[in-house]
Amino acid sequence: MTRSQGGSPQPPDRTAVVVGGGLAGITAALELAGAGLRVTLAEARPRLGGLAFSFKRGDLTVDNGQHVFLRCCTAYQWFLDRIAARDLVTVQDRLDVPVVDANTGRTGRLSRAALPVPLHLAASLARYPHLSLRERASVGRAALALRALDLADPALDDVDFGSWLAGRGQSPRTIEALWDLVGVATLNATAARSSLGLAAMVFKTGLLTDPGAADIGWASAPLGDLHDGRARKALDAAGVRTLLRTRTTGIERSADGGWQVALETGPGRGEQLGADIVVLAVPQREAHALLPEGAVQHPEKLLRIGTAPILNVHVIYDRQVLRQPFLAALGSPVQWVFDRTESSGLTGGGQYVAVSQSAVEHEIDLPVADLRDRYLPELERVLPAARGAVVRDVFVTRERTATFAPTPGVGALRPGPVTRAPGLFLAGAWTATGWPATMESAVRSGLHASREALSALGLPVDNRVLEAA
Repeated sequence: MTRSQGGSPQPPDRTAVVVGGGLAGITAALELAGAGLRVTLAEARPRLGGLAFSFKRGDLTVDNGQHVFLRCCTAYQWFLDRIAARDLVTVQDRLDVPVVDANTGRTGRLSRAALPVPLHLAASLARYPHLSLRERASVGRAALALRALDLADPALDDVDFGSWLAGRGQSPRTIEALWDLVGVATLNATAARSSLGLAAMVFKTGLLTDPGAADIGWASAPLGDLHDGRARKALDAAGVRTLLRTRTTGIERSADGGWQVALETGPGRGEQLGADIVVLAVPQREAHALLPEGAVQHPEKLLRIGTAPILNVHVIYDRQVLRQPFLAALGSPVQWVFDRTESSGLTGGGQYVAVSQSAVEHEIDLPVADLRDRYLPELERVLPAARGAVVRDVFVTRERTATFAPTPGVGALRPGPVTRAPGLFLAGAWTATGWPATMESAVRSGLHASREALSALGLPVDNRVLEAA
């Protein structure tokens, strides 16, 4: 017990250790520090940001993968404000997605009008050239059925989205040209392999709540500038001690009822930290390895949460081949193509595009030469201006465990933030946030974990961000 200058007793310092420096861990550390705790954040990598990061390739700054968010991602936008990075992102004034069919060369658009839900999408759908008139009409009926679903109903998690869509009159072409166009990018799985609960959450929240909910946002600077650079400054300003290249090797109860966290800070070097609060913000398998015995009732469930890969093929052309910030493709292995020229720092003419490929288990380990042979001709089909352009460079980034797999039944495997061990909490996009594995889910998990921790300490909790969402 310490005493103030006036002699009145003050409560002892409360301490916390956050294991993991991704968005979940950064969020938890900022919230705990903001409530007055002395916080240490330990990250095994030499940088912050988890799986949303940048690296140098010659003179270019390359994002490991294309990450986007929607206007309805209120927690992630709160995070951007918290780390003072709002100026480093772009958000569409209105949803507008060019969609090109590589087989026909026709381009349609998924866009919204300034009308109430669901009329805001009606005009775009009526003109959508990739579906027949009957298929377009069937989409409206399925959307109304989707809107009527109760997201709190756990039975939705046991149904696959593809079967549900087929049962509401959605043809294979409709699923491919509309539902999977959006769903694969947000869920990292096709409708047939996605939980109806997670799919309904994505489509209801993004398309059937607020007219602007699905407006797309993206980083207009390298992801590392946001999730490492600005985040590090915010953590420093909050008084968080940030340890990089620091691996957590054990978490045990201490004699005083708190926690001892064992850290490996370098070859032959280690540190033991005492803490009142520990937030474990690492992927599910790492969390399983670190959890003390009895902390989770059924720890084997964490190992049953599958993972799904994301592949990015990066191409540098000698001229401009894409005139929009991004586009989606049909009738081709290519899913989404993004212009990364300005954010990468490419100079001297030319254009840098990134092909973002989700749910590609069959391609994730292919050699670069095979991927080059597969995707360069496809880009010429999707982007006619690429025909005849000189390819200056092609390289590939792979995240083999980019997200958790949103398969039916996964909801019953995702734990909440509170464990059976007082003072120990879980965070990560894979925990039970109600969202698929997105930056939004990661931030929400950090908010949930930190607020449960503060509540356990009897400290005031501000839930306005989560309630607003």
